[in-house]
Amino acid sequence: MKSEKEEGAFGGPRRTPWNAPRGLDSVLQQWRTDRALASCFSLDEASPARVGSFAPIPDEVAPQVREALRLRGVEQLFSHQAEAYRLARGGKNLVIATPTASGKSLCYNLPLLDRFAREPQARALYLFPTKALSRDQEESLRAFMREAGLTHGAITFDGDTPADARRAARERGGVLLTNPDMLHTGILPHHANWARLFSNLRFVVIDELHTYRGVFGSHLANVLRRLRRVARFHGSDPVFIAASATIGNPQAHARRMLGCDVELVSESGAPSGERRVMVFNPPVVNAELGIRASYLKTSVRLTADLVRAGVSTLLFGQSRNNIEVMLKYLRDRFVEEKLDPSLIQGYRGGYLPGTRRATEAALRAGEVRCVVATNALELGIDIGSLDAVVCAGYPGSVAALMQRFGRAGRRGAGSLALLVTSSAPLDQYLAADPRFLIGAPVEHARIDPDNVEILVQHLKCASFELPFEEGEPFGDVPAESTAEALGFLAQHEVVHPTAGEGGRRVFHWSSDAYPANHVSLRSVGWDNVVIIERGTDRTLAEMDFRSAHTMLHEQAIYQHEAEQYQVEHFDYENHKAFVRKVAPDYFTDAMTYVRVNVIQEDQGAAIGPSLQAGMGEVSVIEKVVGYKKIKYHTHENVGYGEVALPEMQMHTTALWLTVPESVVRSMNAPRPAVIDALRGVATALRTVACVGLMIDPRDIGKTLGSRDDAEGPPRKDGGVGFDPTIFLYDNVPGGVGLAARLFDQRDELLVRARRLLESCACEEGCPACIGPASGVMPGQAPVDPHPRKRLGLEVLSALGVAGVQ
Repeated sequence: MKSEKEEGAFGGPRRTPWNAPRGLDSVLQQWRTDRALASCFSLDEASPARVGSFAPIPDEVAPQVREALRLRGVEQLFSHQAEAYRLARGGKNLVIATPTASGKSLCYNLPLLDRFAREPQARALYLFPTKALSRDQEESLRAFMREAGLTHGAITFDGDTPADARRAARERGGVLLTNPDMLHTGILPHHANWARLFSNLRFVVIDELHTYRGVFGSHLANVLRRLRRVARFHGSDPVFIAASATIGNPQAHARRMLGCDVELVSESGAPSGERRVMVFNPPVVNAELGIRASYLKTSVRLTADLVRAGVSTLLFGQSRNNIEVMLKYLRDRFVEEKLDPSLIQGYRGGYLPGTRRATEAALRAGEVRCVVATNALELGIDIGSLDAVVCAGYPGSVAALMQRFGRAGRRGAGSLALLVTSSAPLDQYLAADPRFLIGAPVEHARIDPDNVEILVQHLKCASFELPFEEGEPFGDVPAESTAEALGFLAQHEVVHPTAGEGGRRVFHWSSDAYPANHVSLRSVGWDNVVIIERGTDRTLAEMDFRSAHTMLHEQAIYQHEAEQYQVEHFDYENHKAFVRKVAPDYFTDAMTYVRVNVIQEDQGAAIGPSLQAGMGEVSVIEKVVGYKKIKYHTHENVGYGEVALPEMQMHTTALWLTVPESVVRSMNAPRPAVIDALRGVATALRTVACVGLMIDPRDIGKTLGSRDDAEGPPRKDGGVGFDPTIFLYDNVPGGVGLAARLFDQRDELLVRARRLLESCACEEGCPACIGPASGVMPGQAPVDPHPRKRLGLEVLSALGVAGVQ
């Protein structure tokens, strides 16, 4: 009997290079004629090509800029580019929200270069969410300015910029390209050194606006309040131009971010080629448990078909671990088939900048046939023309999925957009109704810049930059609220009030601390963990501190560019991990335990006869307690190990639903079975919450614990230590208002969760609804006489949650 490695994912013979089809159409045809594959496609539709809408280059455009456009082959503009130029030239703040590859860069570069041609002293500031995007745009902008005969120059200012280049940026740079973190800590606190920039600042460009959501976006809104305040001090009032991928509320989001009126440009005039949109749901391999074939291996198999046929492909994964596993599998296939494995490259956060730049250049030059990437390649880095995008798992939002799909067909040609769904509840929810992806409204981006904790932190930073005068607002924060917060800081001797002109108090910074250094825009530790190879002392990569707990604990297998390294020592205090290259037949997956403690209840309500709902502040304590060893290719669990690392704690907001112990005892089942069913109900609640709020599942955490008892999970002997409580919490420090919205929708949330369980075709419970029973391994049939799904429905009935009418 042949192994799966020999036969391929679905039992058919593995294709060899000499009989592989060539071109996208031939691959699609072969998939459709393969009955095993064809039966798994739940969606196969083509979105038609779109004809472009054009407008002449406005007469007002400076002659040298017009000539630069001609040299680039631009004889006319897309209609949305012409509209953006008109609004920006008229001094209007605007947001451009058009699809990927619609020419948004020219929407802000054109008015900028036109202003430079008329005003040699003019300056501009560009904000990008990543260093990679800044560097990519810098090269493009420099070339454009050279062609226009402009000498303003453009330079990236970030943590990698050398000292002499930093001086040049301050003294001569016409366009400063940076990121929010550097603006926050390296520019605004030292604005006196940047007087030439701020006094002549005419444009501020904020690219990829849709990425600034949640806590990061709330912080950036306050950084922009500080930016406008500093600019006014130096005598300028810049025009703000934001560019965003398609989101549900681009204008409202931009207004909230900037604190002022914003014009919207959303009708794209760019043409687009036909896009084939497909959803592939791997076949069921265990009908009793509803377990499907590995979506990672399925994605690799389908991607390999495309790559063999010469189709340039981008394979997206959900995590760094997934990326490295799929990269290894693809390269292993190519080695077996005597093909060049270097045609397939990886791309993710943590790779060193030089490695990422080399991959981007190779993609543009057509030297790489496939890149396996995380969302690091979602953004608008120019990677040339791609023919296909494969997403291994739903990325959590329609907006993110469309952004990934938009990376193919970027030059107007036809393309393939393929989603391979996992066994996760949300993926299976969408696999059952894939047309939701075509017709669903795109999610809203949400921020809360007036979050007290965030606002006070930035008022400290703003006070350090410039004294506050009594009665002065902070951006769109009213003067009264600003004065109240400054009074709080004065009580704690962070600022010192003095008498100013007209009897108004002036608040001066009075602390020795440098506030911006202690305010992280991303609410994680400042220091990344550096990964060092033992024996060579070579720095392999870096990783954010929070992720290091799950991926760099001692004995973990760290995967890097399809090679494996074992972590021999994690220097927790100094943020260094020392690894050694190995060749194991397994990778590791960390196991975490989460406990939620209620700090303060802000709202409470009864649901039905016995269920109690609450919403307020909580402390989420997460601890990595061990790891599993997962065998490559078969994905068997081949062992466990222990991890000894400190807990991580986060304060956030949560919705909780408390089930009285009396209801648990009233069920005709052992207490542990009821508790396990409640964990499944929590899974269903989280699924419908993500769909209902149209948010990324990673934005909401879930766990089952106790409302009043911090002792953790129920005792194994079935003791009655607490009233079981389901927690759904904002998975970002401080929260961004998701819990409050869930509390408002609590009744509907429970009804939709019950509807999800009742409408699922499984018998016992499956990953698409409530999840399999705890402790049941793949291949085993459940032996519990109290099926988890049925018991979950009985608990909901006992709590008064109505079924489908």
